Amino acid sequence: MSERLGLSGSVAKKFQNSEITPLLAIVGFLLGLFAIAVTPQEEEPQISVTFANVFIPYPGASAAEVEQTVTVPAEQVLSEVSGVKHVYSFSRDGMAVLTVRYRVGEDQNAAILRLYNAIFSNENFLPQGLGVGKPLVKPMGIDDVPILSFTLWSDDPAINGYELTQVAHSVEAELKGIEGTRKVYTVADVERVVNVQLDPVRLAGYGLTMEGLAKSLMGANRHGLSGTFVEGNQAIPVYAGDFLSSAEEIADLVVAQHEGRLVHLSDVADVELGPDTPSSYGWFATGPSAWIKGIEKSGRYQSVTIAVSKKEGLNAVSISKAVIAKMDNLKGYLIPDNVQVTLTRDYGATAEAKANKLIGKLGFATAFVVLLVLLTMGWREALIVGVAVLLTLALTLFGNWAWGFTLNRVSLFALIFSIGILVDDAIVVVENIHRHMHGSTKKLLDIIPKAVDEVGGPTILATFTVIAALLPMAFVTGLMGPYMSPIPINASTGMLISLVVAFVVTPWLTYKGLNGVHNKHLAAHAGAAVAHEDDAPPTEEVSSGMLKLFRGIYGPFVTSKVAWFNRTVLALVMIGLIAASLYLVVNGSVILKMLPFDNKSEFQVVVDMPEGTTTEGTAAVMEALGAYLITVPEVTDIQSYVGTASPVGFNGLVRQFYLRKGPNVGDIQINLVDKHHRERKSHDVARAVRQPLQEIGAKYGANVKIVEVPPGPPVQSPLVVEVYGPNYVTQIEYAQQIEKLFHATPDIVDIDTSVESPAKRMQIRVDRKRAAQLGVDAGSVINVIQSALEGKNATYLHVTDAKQAIPVRISLHDDWKHSVDNLMALKLDSHLGQQVPLTEVVQISYGKINPVIHHKNLKRVVYVTGDMAGAKDSPLYGLMEIDSAMGQMRAQGGQAMERFFIKQPSMTAEISTKWDGEWQITYETFRDMGIAYGIGLLMIYLLVVAQFRSYVVPIVIMMPIPLTVIGVMPGHAIMGAQFTATSMIGMIALAGIIVRNSILLVDFINEETSAGLPFAEAVIHAGAVRSKPILLTGFAAILGALFILDDPIFSGLAISLIFGIFVSTMLTLIVIPVTYYSVMNKRFAAQATA
Repeated sequence: MSERLGLSGSVAKKFQNSEITPLLAIVGFLLGLFAIAVTPQEEEPQISVTFANVFIPYPGASAAEVEQTVTVPAEQVLSEVSGVKHVYSFSRDGMAVLTVRYRVGEDQNAAILRLYNAIFSNENFLPQGLGVGKPLVKPMGIDDVPILSFTLWSDDPAINGYELTQVAHSVEAELKGIEGTRKVYTVADVERVVNVQLDPVRLAGYGLTMEGLAKSLMGANRHGLSGTFVEGNQAIPVYAGDFLSSAEEIADLVVAQHEGRLVHLSDVADVELGPDTPSSYGWFATGPSAWIKGIEKSGRYQSVTIAVSKKEGLNAVSISKAVIAKMDNLKGYLIPDNVQVTLTRDYGATAEAKANKLIGKLGFATAFVVLLVLLTMGWREALIVGVAVLLTLALTLFGNWAWGFTLNRVSLFALIFSIGILVDDAIVVVENIHRHMHGSTKKLLDIIPKAVDEVGGPTILATFTVIAALLPMAFVTGLMGPYMSPIPINASTGMLISLVVAFVVTPWLTYKGLNGVHNKHLAAHAGAAVAHEDDAPPTEEVSSGMLKLFRGIYGPFVTSKVAWFNRTVLALVMIGLIAASLYLVVNGSVILKMLPFDNKSEFQVVVDMPEGTTTEGTAAVMEALGAYLITVPEVTDIQSYVGTASPVGFNGLVRQFYLRKGPNVGDIQINLVDKHHRERKSHDVARAVRQPLQEIGAKYGANVKIVEVPPGPPVQSPLVVEVYGPNYVTQIEYAQQIEKLFHATPDIVDIDTSVESPAKRMQIRVDRKRAAQLGVDAGSVINVIQSALEGKNATYLHVTDAKQAIPVRISLHDDWKHSVDNLMALKLDSHLGQQVPLTEVVQISYGKINPVIHHKNLKRVVYVTGDMAGAKDSPLYGLMEIDSAMGQMRAQGGQAMERFFIKQPSMTAEISTKWDGEWQITYETFRDMGIAYGIGLLMIYLLVVAQFRSYVVPIVIMMPIPLTVIGVMPGHAIMGAQFTATSMIGMIALAGIIVRNSILLVDFINEETSAGLPFAEAVIHAGAVRSKPILLTGFAAILGALFILDDPIFSGLAISLIFGIFVSTMLTLIVIPVTYYSVMNKRFAAQATA
């Protein structure tokens, strides 16, 4: 009577010689090729983070008035919108800016729609009749980050920013027409304007005023349908007036008659069509490594930059190639020969390079795993395992596409990391079939189902234990969750697929690959005694050498007279090793950090000058900083921006660098030569230039910060202290004290606060009584002052070749703007028919600009920020040192100042602080990973309880999990690596991998015991028989991990797997059989007696 087969054996029997099996495999490979062809390629995972900025103007109001009248009511409305995680705001003179940040994963379109509904269905939250403007909503998301930037520059002195802008605008329309592009815009552009610069002396001489000239310009620039004229039976439309279409027309405009002659505008003003007075500048400069990038010129040149972003879900690689090809075609056509174009950002190329490199590593990892099987079992078995692994990878790639992931560094690293565990099922099945074949006289079709069935149960259980360990990580919240989610999801998908392949395709491959060899073996041994019958004792399948080896290993703990004492010593040694390994963290041998720095080819320098600094003053420090940077050997080129931000990256998106505008801000984008052409990593270069740059900045009073591309989700700053309290003045005082603690703490760099430096301001007040007596309107006074100093767009030029409107801007001549007396001499039109000097109706005083008031989640806050450099290079250690010093600070009442780490203070009656920045994301990530780890362990326990029907056996099986620490922590110390989030992922994965080995051992012990072997002998046989597949799968996982060891971010995962698997596998082969014997010996002895 044939033995009844379980699920795995039955599946293997059905498919081992079925015609459908190879067709299923072919379909699987085709699905993999389809996935590779259609899956978008990107360097980093697309994290759906939706922001929206709401700008609400309140002209003339102070920061405090804006806060109370506009910001607070607006925050209350915005905080009600579903899906909102944080509401930030800052109130400054004349303007409220609110930022809504949604939870990760919120659909952008739906989120922005809810925001619009909340704002415009509750417009009554804004006070009426005070001059508060309409809210302007500007949504931002990951797809607003440009994947390409082209910097236009020229060594021709005749080409300036104005000419470069015209070229850039002509190119924009061409690039926008490429399918897949989203936003195309120019940074540091200089627009065209008709400048009408008035001479106050000539104005007064002709009896004209600035206000009157503005009205004349508006009146002269009118054209439109004025009615119809009927002639006969036909209606003829009548158009009256004419538009101004050139600067010459404007200059020739008659504005008055004086002493019998016509007064033209050119008589009282200089009129010129040309570049606007720049509010921002851009420069391009070459570094020592420019030649490697193909830049032939050297020097510093004025520039503008075109930025191109892509639409959601599209392939960055193909879009970037199409845009670059278009730019090449435009050279010599729209782009003159004397204008150079340098590609200063290409995330498509970096994505393709990363994908190709990782796919290559994937191939090498697979080849090495197959080579391992070749060396241990033979070339046919290696070929079978290789095909099974490739099929599993192909279907996993299809699953990656089906889950909506792109081909990025994380999803591909997930596959490389998974190689070692995806091959486990195939190795275990093939190895067991291989073992059963030797010496057997049965047909291979009879051997395969039984061999698969024998390991099927533990293989299924082991597969689900690995999934149970990994899958909970997919539910990590915050920015880190979607960033790392491809690892647990792809690995879990791959494990399920590998299980199906092992039971469906591997038996077919084994039969086709080994049947001929087995038949020859049967023919050669025809008539020989059957070596293995169904009821033959399994002892004969074990080599005498392996039995001798494991009898020597287990004997002292199982059969020796002092076995109990030896087992006690073994337990104490294991506990001691675990404690010693954990102590490496306590004594600083292993540094804890969220993620290590990557080796990118770019970083950024952000410059803040004191409030009130002119654009030219900021440009001076930027020039000095740039002069140093272009001497750094690894630099190919830099782009400097004054008054505006560089094209935003994902880091800048989260940190809101795109809001950085004004004459006192600067930004330098530094491009480094590719990492293959330099010895130093980008982090080392950034650290090296920090001190020289800050020393240069200090000479100009500038705050200079180095901003590197973060290896994972970005934060406001690595170290952030939020100061809360009852009033803003007190909060600022405490923030300044904390800033001093930052300065006093070693290795804390890039220190800053949200408190702006006090700047001088002039206040011109209208004497309302005097103005009324002289017939002057107060609004006219303000308009004239604004027009004189800033310029006012009186009207617009009507031309057909302009992409953007060309304003006609009236202002005081530059030569007259530097004196208050010249301003005060300007005259106003009076209702009484006379002209009144400005000085007659105003009073001048001086004071300080009102400080900006920040809010976070409806509470006033002052930020203190910094970063950690030095040997430890982890903000966590700086936080602990600073927080210890902050513990000595007292609140206003004399009691200890409350310090919060996880959530904002609920009350702000007393001064309190909260830590944010990298700490917050570290806490959330490790909290969620810890919970996922706990859930994974619980699921593993439940699965093992269900399989072995015991509450004690699962505890024994899970005992090796703590042993992974013995490998992981010393491994990090040996490699000089930081223990990061990816290291934690490796530890979580180890729980499932190591438990798999325990299950194989315990299950085999039970089988051998059921077959009649004494318990002690069954323990020895388990080690002898199962050590080979355990070591094979362990070394396969190590080989897979070796290929990610050189990656700066994922090296922690590799170290955890390599050292954790090596040490825990070796210890598991000893500890599990010994512990199982110690726990279950009495029970098996009682059963044997019974």
